[in-house]
Amino acid sequence: MPGLSAGGLNMDLISTRAAPIENRTFDEIAVGDSARLTRTLSAQDLELFALAFGDSNPSHLAPFAADGSDMRRGVAPGVWGGALIASLFENKLPGPGAQVLSQNLVYMAPIHIGDTITTTATVRGKFAEGARLAFDCSCVNQTGERVSAGAAMVRAPREKISRAGIDLPDVRLSRHERFGARLAQALRLPPATVAVAHPCDATTLAAVIDVVQAGLVTPILVGPQAKIRAVAEAAKLDISGFRIVDCPHSHAAAARAVALVRAGEAEVLMKGSLHTDELMHEAVALDTGLRTERRVSHAYILDVPSYPRPLFITDAAINIAPTLEDKRDIVQNAIDLAHALGEPAPKVAILAAVETINPAMRATLDAAALCKMADRGQITGGVVEGPLAFDNAVSERSARDKGILSPVAGFADILVAPDLEAGNMLAKQLVFLAGADAAGVVLGARAPIVLTSRADSRRTKVGSCAVAVIMAHGRRSALG
Repeated sequence: MPGLSAGGLNMDLISTRAAPIENRTFDEIAVGDSARLTRTLSAQDLELFALAFGDSNPSHLAPFAADGSDMRRGVAPGVWGGALIASLFENKLPGPGAQVLSQNLVYMAPIHIGDTITTTATVRGKFAEGARLAFDCSCVNQTGERVSAGAAMVRAPREKISRAGIDLPDVRLSRHERFGARLAQALRLPPATVAVAHPCDATTLAAVIDVVQAGLVTPILVGPQAKIRAVAEAAKLDISGFRIVDCPHSHAAAARAVALVRAGEAEVLMKGSLHTDELMHEAVALDTGLRTERRVSHAYILDVPSYPRPLFITDAAINIAPTLEDKRDIVQNAIDLAHALGEPAPKVAILAAVETINPAMRATLDAAALCKMADRGQITGGVVEGPLAFDNAVSERSARDKGILSPVAGFADILVAPDLEAGNMLAKQLVFLAGADAAGVVLGARAPIVLTSRADSRRTKVGSCAVAVIMAHGRRSALG
C-alpha cells in the first residue's frame, strides 16, 4: 500500500488484516437492541482528524506543550465523537448497508488525549416506511462522565450482507518538529544580510521573498537589474524594497556577490539562477574568494521521520572524490556545523560498504585513518568511528547483531560518505523515499553559502537559509 503525504505530515502505511463483518437487517433488529464501541483517543488520532478535516486550531493540534507541560489539551468532541457513532452504525448496528439519515448530538464536555470513550447506540423506534431506525446515542468517558448525547435516524438494510473487512493501515505521522525547532532558533536571531547571485528567475525570487517574509534575511539582489525587475513583474512578485546591485551577466554577478561577502556587506552567499560551478569558482578563487585554510565542503541537515535526531550527511555536492586530507576537513566542517546547531559532541560515522578494514576498499582505509586522526587531535569536537556500513551507523540493533561496540554505532549524528556520488544518492533517497526534510549549506568558507535548486521544496529553501543565518550569527558573535 503506497504512502501518503499531505499538509506537512508524512504517513508510512503497513496493512493489517481486518476481521470480517456482517450486518443485521431491518427485520432482525428490535426496539431495545443496542451496540457499543470503545476507543481511546491518542495524539495520532488528533493529527489524522486534523489532516482529514483541515483543522488547524492550535488548541486541538498542540497536545504536548514544548516544555512537556499541559498534556491534557482537548479536541472538540463533535468530530471525533460523532465519527465514533457513525462508525458504530456502519460496522455494528445495523452494519454494512446502513445509511445515516440524520445525527443530532449535544456536546457536554471535551475529549482529551488518553480518554477512553464508550459509545452506545440503542434502538428506540422502528419505522417500516423506508426501513428507518431511531437511535438514542451517548458517549461516556472512563470516569463515567457523559461527553455527548443525542439521537440519530438510520436506514437499515433489508438484505443480509457479509463481507471481509478492509485492511486498515498502520499509520506513522511526523511533523518534522526538529526542522521547526531549527527555524525557531534562527528566528530568535537578527536577520542576516544575504547576497543573492543572479536571481533572474521567478523560482529564486519567490524563494528570496519567502525567507524575507519569514524574518530570516535582508537580501541584496546581484545581477542585471532590468532582467530581475522584468522577471519579478511577470511573476507578480514584489521586490520593490530590495536592494539591487546591477551586474551585466551571471559571471559578473557571481564575482560581485562574493566581493560583497568578502567586504562584510553581506554575511551569507546564496545561489540564484546560475550554475553551481560558476558561483563556486568565484567563491574559492585564491585572491578574491572566500577561501580559508579549510577545504570547502557541503553538508545536508535532514529531519528523517523514522530517525530520532537530526542527521547530517556530507559531502553530497562539492568534493567529487575527496582525498584523505580533504576528508579530514569535511569531517571537521560537519562537526563545527553540528556545534553551531546545538550539538556539542556529535557522533560521526565514516561510511563504507562494510564495517571491517579491507585493503582493497579505499573507503575503509580512509575511515581507519580518520579515526586515528581524531585520536591524535587532528579532528576535534566529535566522536569519530569507522568504517561503518549505513545500517550499523543508524541502527542500534544492526550494530549489536554484528557485535560492534561503539558509542557511534546506531546513534550517528553525522554520516560521512566516501565520495560525492554516494553522499548525493543517500541524501536524495532519504528525501524522496523516506519523506525527510533537508537543508543544505556549504562549509569551510569565510561565510555560509546556500546552494538552492529549482527542485528544492519551499521548506528546504527556508530551512537552508535558517541554517545559514545561525552560522552567520555564530561568526558574528565570534568576531565580537
